[in-house]
Amino acid sequence: MQSLKYKKQGILLIISVFIILIAASFAPAPQQAQVGFKNLKVLPKNITKDKLDSTMDFYALSLGVRCGFCHARSADSTKKRLDFASDAKDQKNIARHMMQMTADLNSNYFNWNKSAQADTIHIVTCFTCHRGSAHADAMSLLPQLNTLKDEQRKEFEKNQKK
Repeated sequence: MQSLKYKKQGILLIISVFIILIAASFAPAPQQAQVGFKNLKVLPKNITKDKLDSTMDFYALSLGVRCGFCHARSADSTKKRLDFASDAKDQKNIARHMMQMTADLNSNYFNWNKSAQADTIHIVTCFTCHRGSAHADAMSLLPQLNTLKDEQRKEFEKNQKK
């Protein structure tokens, strides 16, 4: 029983850290010189370098990928760096769509500021579905379904042998 209590507390701690990271990345910035990033379509145009970096790090961590998953290499073959402004990779537009989707879900269906229930989802992030995988798998979201599916398969196989 104690173990279950500690697991729940651990999960709540992880979720809290992600909420703080997301909230911090979108909090109003103190007056700083505008960095002038190119081609920002979803993120705020006046985002600071630190906030942009932490946001991108969170996305990469949530999907278990590196920057090159969404960002294309520079067209200049003499430079071995990424062209962050380029829209050459489909994954970048998919990421934008996902960012808009999670923002819509959070603003319309979740209210993490006012909910006092610890056992409910307070905010949806990339990690909610991806859990460190580049491609979200619905079955991995609910381990209980995997267990049930395995039990049903074993029961089916057992009945087939009779």
